[in-house]
Amino acid sequence: MRIDKWLSAVNVVKRRTIASDMVKSGVVYINGLKAKASKNIAIGDKITIEYLKGAKNYEVLQIPTTKTIPKSKKDEYVKEIL
Repeated sequence: MRIDKWLSAVNVVKRRTIASDMVKSGVVYINGLKAKASKNIAIGDKITIEYLKGAKNYEVLQIPTTKTIPKSKKDEYVKEIL
């Protein structure tokens, strides 16, 4: 699954257009490397998003098979690393 689709599917960001803009702006990193929108992710990848107030780190636990998942199941797909 593409990084922009994954970010919106697991409710890290609200909309896919926002996720695409973030990737194009260069604030999304996969395993320490700057991500491109077409980059596919795999289970175990570390995602870093650099916000203005600081960076947030996530680990990919699962790849969703549907377009979106319920917010209550977010913990099954992504883990926030502190």
